[in-house]
Amino acid sequence: MHDIKGLEELGVAAVGIASSEFVQAAQAQNRSLGYDPAVVFVPHPIQDRSDEEMRALADAALDPILRALTQGAD
Repeated sequence: MHDIKGLEELGVAAVGIASSEFVQAAQAQNRSLGYDPAVVFVPHPIQDRSDEEMRALADAALDPILRALTQGAD
């Protein structure tokens, strides 16, 4: 979350991407930072997935990531 905040402070659009295991941790960190970044969560677990499964997760996450990046854009 610190990285996303730092990028956005520099004017760079940013979106956090994490597995669903980290929803509560991300919310807690956002509260402590007083910041509400765009975050896209993908199904957990990640580490034991095949390349094909990872590509499917990435494909499924692409539209939400693009929406988050362009939200509010001119």
